[in-house]
Amino acid sequence: MKRFRRRTYTRQTFWDEFRYLMTHRGDIRRAMRGGLVPAAFRERLMLVVTEVNGCPYCRAFHSQEALKAGLTPEELQVYLGGAIPEDAPAHEAPALLYARHWAEQNAQPDPEATRRLFDVYGAETAQAILTALRLIRMGNLLGNTWDYLLYRLSFGRLGLRQDEARYAPPMLQ
Repeated sequence: MKRFRRRTYTRQTFWDEFRYLMTHRGDIRRAMRGGLVPAAFRERLMLVVTEVNGCPYCRAFHSQEALKAGLTPEELQVYLGGAIPEDAPAHEAPALLYARHWAEQNAQPDPEATRRLFDVYGAETAQAILTALRLIRMGNLLGNTWDYLLYRLSFGRLGLRQDEARYAPPMLQ
């Protein structure tokens, strides 16, 4: 029987994220309005994080949003394959690489990588990037937690992705 391998919420991480949502509404509005992080850039970031976390619902939704924001179908396919295109916009590449590192480290990136993000983008834009990453991770973990509940309630018949083995076994989240 296949194992469920994607990251999910624990009670503690869910409540921590809920508190974040309630106390950082201004940061969220600034990050999502598009001035600091334009829509296409934000969708690229979200696709990078979603591919690491494996949420099929976020993958489908943000694929459509990415196309609406101006990504080409070819570019989208590269992101959906888990890669960052070699011809990604040069000014976005540091953030896209950081997003992958951030997601792979379960939102606990190397402090030096975060310092470089702030050096490259400045405090306001870097904070908006981090907020966007946190928001997509929340969506990813909600979707994965839903799938995990389906998996458990159906005794493993529902909730798995075809490529479930691609994901590392969940660590303590």
